[in-house]
Amino acid sequence: MQQTAAPAVNQALNHNRTSPILEIKHLHTSFFLETGTVRAVRGVDLTLARQSVLGIVGESGCGKSITAMSVMQLIKSPPGRIVEGEILFYRKEGEAPINIVDLDPAGGEMRQIRGGEIAVIFQEPMTSLNPLFSVGRQITEVIKLHQSVSDAQAEQRALEMLERVQISEPKRRIKQYPHQLSGGMRQRVMIAMALSCNPAILIADEPTTALDVTVQAQILELMRELQNDFKSSIMLITHNLGVVSQMADFVAVMYLGQVVEYGSVRDIFHHPLHPYTEGLLKSVPVLGRKSATLEPIKGMVPSATAEIPGCAFADRCPHVMRICREEPPVLREIAPGHQAACWLYEQRRGAESEERAASLAR
Repeated sequence: MQQTAAPAVNQALNHNRTSPILEIKHLHTSFFLETGTVRAVRGVDLTLARQSVLGIVGESGCGKSITAMSVMQLIKSPPGRIVEGEILFYRKEGEAPINIVDLDPAGGEMRQIRGGEIAVIFQEPMTSLNPLFSVGRQITEVIKLHQSVSDAQAEQRALEMLERVQISEPKRRIKQYPHQLSGGMRQRVMIAMALSCNPAILIADEPTTALDVTVQAQILELMRELQNDFKSSIMLITHNLGVVSQMADFVAVMYLGQVVEYGSVRDIFHHPLHPYTEGLLKSVPVLGRKSATLEPIKGMVPSATAEIPGCAFADRCPHVMRICREEPPVLREIAPGHQAACWLYEQRRGAESEERAASLAR
């Protein structure tokens, strides 16, 4: 799989340096509760390239979904609020970006972007679809909201989208209600709804949750095909590393609201840099691995209300040093296109510099 994916990844890497469609810069999103402030997102920096797939992985509660909700301006306020940062949407190449953070969440421009230019597939389609309306009506409402079409044209477009997502008997399904469809069909309806207005960006938040492995494979293959057809960029949020290995061009690993490692899918899976990424990979069962037992990451994720002076992973890290508990590491480029936030590489870089200086002095 990796050999066939390498040219596409390399091409995307080159494209990524010159043509982003979405940039998240120093994003902080918090929830202000009576019991304390939950710092769900703590300075996230991400870049999504045009027509590429960015996988965002990490344990539950690491801020993946809140990052996506921030992009869509769907953070409920109160108690939530984007405290700091920029979310830059490059509508067209060569034009100045739109800072989504500056837009009114209920304003006309944000409503046009939300669903029309940036669409989302939520985790659980049964709770995202309205049980009181047929799936056809729900798709046509999205189309009519963002496009100037008649009722008949919207219905025809909805039928076409159900056919594109390979739902059996689309003319019958379009009149049915969510409870009359299986989990896999409901997820296909969500994909049809998200892609009905040909968005530039598709945010897929755990799109294969609660589906059996056969349906998961079908949904992932379908998303890949539709991405190629619609030329969309995908932000894929998941805790499933197997899904990421199949779908993503780039991977961002998040821990407690921060990106701790970023690189191509090949770099992340074959040359992980951060101890947390190494722990995630070791805790996943692999067919043919000689070790009979998995290696779980020891310890617990700190509370999102905690003020942590150093690295958030320090208490669980097998390589922890004194500086890890005193100063937070910065996400830096360790190898071309491969970044990590870890003091291990700062120490190694310093040692290498000292060796070079000593050799020059001889």
